[in-house]
Amino acid sequence: MAAQQQRRWSYGGPDLERLLREARENKGESLWNDAWRRLRRNRAAWWSLVFLVCFALLSFFAPLLPLRSPVTTNLQKTHHAPELVWGDSGYLSAVPVGQAVTPEDIERAYWELGSLDRGLLRLRMGIFGRWQTGNWMGTDQLGRDILSRIVWGSRTSILVALAATFCSLLIGVVYGAFSGLMGGRVDNALMRIVDILYSIPFIFVVIFLITLIGDHRVLLEERLGLDREKIFYIVIGAIYWLTMARVVRGQVLSLKNSEFIEAARVIGASTARILFTHIVPNVLSIVIVYLTLTIPAIMLFEAFLSFLGLGIEPPKVSWGTLANDGTAAINPLRIFWWLVVFPALAMGSTLLALNILGDGLRDALDPKLRGKD
Repeated sequence: MAAQQQRRWSYGGPDLERLLREARENKGESLWNDAWRRLRRNRAAWWSLVFLVCFALLSFFAPLLPLRSPVTTNLQKTHHAPELVWGDSGYLSAVPVGQAVTPEDIERAYWELGSLDRGLLRLRMGIFGRWQTGNWMGTDQLGRDILSRIVWGSRTSILVALAATFCSLLIGVVYGAFSGLMGGRVDNALMRIVDILYSIPFIFVVIFLITLIGDHRVLLEERLGLDREKIFYIVIGAIYWLTMARVVRGQVLSLKNSEFIEAARVIGASTARILFTHIVPNVLSIVIVYLTLTIPAIMLFEAFLSFLGLGIEPPKVSWGTLANDGTAAINPLRIFWWLVVFPALAMGSTLLALNILGDGLRDALDPKLRGKD
């Protein structure tokens, strides 16, 4: 018996070493690593992600770029067609050419900027001086540079989309996950509230809230520090969480009776711990995909409200105000095509990239497709 046991261990030794060596060479792959690998293999989704990252960086560092001021007018160049001029040392502010330009002069050519943007503007002044790009995409009816307005307008549109999406994410995920986990009468009552809110047209609610808040804007700015732009973010985000709540609730209903949830209940985990530790991480893939579809919808909604004059107020600029300027420039006598084509290309390419990325993320994060590529 001892000899047989000794032969068994001696026979298993090399096999065990071989299995350990194969295990070290073939490491396992998590869901997120596998999703990232499959996303990189999807060329359309990958290049859409690269385009969006580059465009976001361009928008973020807009104060650092040698662009003309998006609000400074030049009545001598109204409706000026695009020209391939590398750049000039023209006006950055009201300071004449030849006179020293201070950072304060540069800042007065813009609206009230934050500390980060002011720092980037001063760094831009140290790098480029008075040099700035030409009117590569033409000018509008007031002589303002279209290229600069597109880049600076993208900052506003992207910030509105991200802030409103984060607000809808925070409310919708918690609300939907709690409703699906509790079930019964609680779930029924919470979903009936969502149904009632769904029956109210979004556009009327947003217009009513923005108009109502506009009557008390001075009080809100003095006491709470909420200007119209911040309120605009909150209002849109508070409207767009309804679909997110329904999507998350459906996923939670399919997970709440799983073995790992039952095990968490057996060991005495609280409802909050089950919700945020076990439920929410397992629905993040669906949430991420839905977010890539929510951001374009919010950007279009912001552009529509700005087009109606209910969004971002001048002198700030967004893609919605550019659309409004473009429609005003179309007349039977002459069409200033650059006021329509270039803002439409910027907005359309961004929305297209977001939709392609969302479709790629859906395929990459689908557990049923693991190991099939």
